[in-house]
Amino acid sequence: MLNAIIFDFDGIIVDSESMHFRAFQTILEPLEKGFTWEEYCETYIGFDDRDTFKGAFKAKGEKLGTSDLKHLINKKAEIFQQLIHDGEATPLPGAVELINSIPRKLPVALCSGALRTDILPIIKNLGIENAFCEIITAEDTKKSKPDPAPYKLTLQKLGLDDPSRVVAIEDTPSGILSAKGAGLKVLAVTNSYDREYLSKADAITDSLENINRLSLEDMVL
Repeated sequence: MLNAIIFDFDGIIVDSESMHFRAFQTILEPLEKGFTWEEYCETYIGFDDRDTFKGAFKAKGEKLGTSDLKHLINKKAEIFQQLIHDGEATPLPGAVELINSIPRKLPVALCSGALRTDILPIIKNLGIENAFCEIITAEDTKKSKPDPAPYKLTLQKLGLDDPSRVVAIEDTPSGILSAKGAGLKVLAVTNSYDREYLSKADAITDSLENINRLSLEDMVL
């Protein structure tokens, strides 16, 4: 029996990865720490802001102090909020419909490397702010995806001790590794990567338009 469904956020519910990329570049390019879209997809997509900034500085052979890191994260959040205000966060096909179709008795959670302030206004705009019984964000764990810590915390908050009966919905290799590391079944969606990069998932789909509760239940049989 399926005990819970856990959604990633960026690249699963909303098409916001390009927004994150633009916000990072607005900050990093003047510091000569910028990276290309290809580098973002290859290395940083799926990371939280903390690890992305640290990685960008490390790639240039520099360390980033704690106070400077906090400043950059806050500045990036301001830029991202402006992009949200400008209406640039659009839902991905099938995501909202799938979330709304799940019976209330089946727990639905969100596990994301994004900031809570990035997530809450978007899910409110989409009308799904009350759909999640737990929302785990970048602020909640010291380690981000691909480490299993975010998913382990989500399971703990849900009060579930059998991860094999929980399905995570992810779009990145790091997200898949995080969920699998915590023992969950994973459905990957090719919103951000081709199928060849998502091979560690238990199942792959090209769109959540093709998925319903019954198909998710089949994954834990």
